[in-house]
This record gives sequence, structure tokens and C-alpha cells, in this order.
Amino acid sequence: MSAAEIDAYLSSLAEPQRSTLEEMRRRILEVVPDAEQGMSYGVPAFKVDGRTVAGIAAFTNHLSYLPHSGSVLSALEEELGEREHTKSALHFPPGEPLPRSLVRRLIEAKLRSGG
Repeated sequence: MSAAEIDAYLSSLAEPQRSTLEEMRRRILEVVPDAEQGMSYGVPAFKVDGRTVAGIAAFTNHLSYLPHSGSVLSALEEELGEREHTKSALHFPPGEPLPRSLVRRLIEAKLRSGG
């Protein structure tokens, strides 16, 4: 895994997707500053102790935060509010990164989950 792979992924995006995911990257690294950065399943991912704890991705009509767990989002259902999500992806609009406090709670939930 390499941070350069994430740099390449982000540089290929148009605005505001690029700057929003760059900010999400910073917010994730605020929580897990020593995370190993690279690509997983074709999208930027962040690993702690060999375990992927967060991912981010750009799609045509939205951006996604990926907890790499089927249980994290359901465990934080109330905190997600009206944000659209599936079992494994939290969607958010380009230009609107997730709040720092939510990113922290998502990563902490993943770290606690053991999965």
C-alpha cells in the first residue's frame, strides 16, 4: 500500500469531488495519524495494524465513506441522521465532507468492532 496511490486516485477526480475527498483523507488521518495508506478494492483505504478501518470513494452523484464493516453504520444509525447509506457505505454530497466528530465515531466504532 502506498499514499502515492491515493494521490493518483484523487488527482484523477474533478472538483468538488477531489477537494472533498482530500479533506476526508485529512479528517481520517487526524483520528489515525499512523494509518497505512493505499488502495483497497480500487478505492483509497486506511489500515491500522493491518486492518482496513476506513475508505473513501467518488461516484457520479455522490461520495462514499466506507467503514469496511457491515455493522459499523447500523451501530451508529441514530448519529447518521438523514444521511443516505447502505449496509457498507455512507453517502455524502461532493463539497460537503462528513463532520470531524462523525468521522472519529465511525473509525472508533470500527476499531472497537474487531472486524
